[in-house]
Amino acid sequence: MHTESDNPYEVSVSRTIPGTPEEIFAVLTDTEGHVAIDGSDSVKGTLEPQRLEMGSKFGMKMRVGVPYRIKSTVVEFEPDRLIAWRHFGKHRWRYRLEPVDDGTLVTETFDWSQALSRKAIELMGYPKSHPPSMTQTLERLEAEVLRRRGDSE
Repeated sequence: MHTESDNPYEVSVSRTIPGTPEEIFAVLTDTEGHVAIDGSDSVKGTLEPQRLEMGSKFGMKMRVGVPYRIKSTVVEFEPDRLIAWRHFGKHRWRYRLEPVDDGTLVTETFDWSQALSRKAIELMGYPKSHPPSMTQTLERLEAEVLRRRGDSE
């Protein structure tokens, strides 16, 4: 579900996942989990597997047309509720988790409000092209949570 924001420099997608915030956060804070859940198919591997926390610096192997590596830093962190990271461009990928009756409402946000070049991000079309990939990421996140739990749903 695409979510509206008061911030004109954010796009968000939400999904209720049948899992606890702790189970979901365990995937989001595991750099190897990023490879499993990436709906854009651009994350190809982790440079050094690690568990993320506030201030963690981590690197990923990427491919968008050509292969490259990128380093990011965790800039927002509240255990089992919120994690966000950014790289040198300063735009953020944020995941907010909220317990609900049938699991956890997970909202993924692409936030380019602090980006070094907001106009470049807009000209590249990312605000419009990211929501479908984000929808797929949340679907894959659910599948990974269930896989780690041992469910075959």
